[in-house]
Amino acid sequence: MQHIAYLGLGIMGSGMAQNLLKSGYKLTVWNRHGDRCKPLVEQGATQAETPAQAVAEADVVMYCLGDDAAVESLVFGQDGVLLGVRAGQVAIDLSTVHPKTSHREAAAYAEKQVEFLDAPVFGSRNESAAGGLWIVVGGKRKVFEQVKPILEPLSESLHYMGETGKGAAMKLTGNLIVAAQIEALAESLILATKAGLNPQDVLDVLRVVDFRSPLFDGVGAALMKRDFSTSFALKWMLKDANLIAQFAQDLNSPIPAAAAIRENLKAAVNQGWGEENASALVKALEAQAGVTVGKT
Repeated sequence: MQHIAYLGLGIMGSGMAQNLLKSGYKLTVWNRHGDRCKPLVEQGATQAETPAQAVAEADVVMYCLGDDAAVESLVFGQDGVLLGVRAGQVAIDLSTVHPKTSHREAAAYAEKQVEFLDAPVFGSRNESAAGGLWIVVGGKRKVFEQVKPILEPLSESLHYMGETGKGAAMKLTGNLIVAAQIEALAESLILATKAGLNPQDVLDVLRVVDFRSPLFDGVGAALMKRDFSTSFALKWMLKDANLIAQFAQDLNSPIPAAAAIRENLKAAVNQGWGEENASALVKALEAQAGVTVGKT
């Protein structure tokens, strides 16, 4: 499996495609905005005009898109992936989607005798560029083992979670924790600021206590600098929060804390910060509290 079609060259996809190319794979790329293909083409990739054309000769089809609607359009739409695939290929969806979408993809690919894995990733821009993502995979184990050499250059670790949909389920489960940590950090730093504590002193404590978190380190340092440059956009965190809410409702699983966080995410997006980093969630809480964390 040496020829890969990679579709979707956003913040995450461009880094993954770059690492596949560096690893020596023959790469065909496609993106809705074709100009994003140019840096990869300059390094040896081939650019396709349509998704169907991109996947026609590939051994493995990979894509990472923003939401379920984008995946539906790419796979099932006009000139979509399903029109170009052939028996014996493997399709890997690295997007964060509802498990129902993964099952719908798997069923459609099966009709074409194409294997399918749902393999969403944890990490953002930096991890994608550095090949340091954490990938959680659902589907047939034998197919997972078959494509591990392709996924390894993209990842710090790979985790097989079980049958189709289990990778997607793990990603939503994990993103609930991510959202909760960002919310907790924002609330605590605002509370500390109102109490007269130096937020940097608070972060110094959080760095060494038994509930320390790498996320606290990275997001905390950015908050102190008021740096909201986008690694993972706030609007996408809200999208994931909506998916988590739907998934939990499907399973009748209570998520009261996540529901409150989702409302704060909505408020922050509605106030115009959706294109900024997910840590911009703090701005909505700051507005309520009347303080600014890290303001000099």
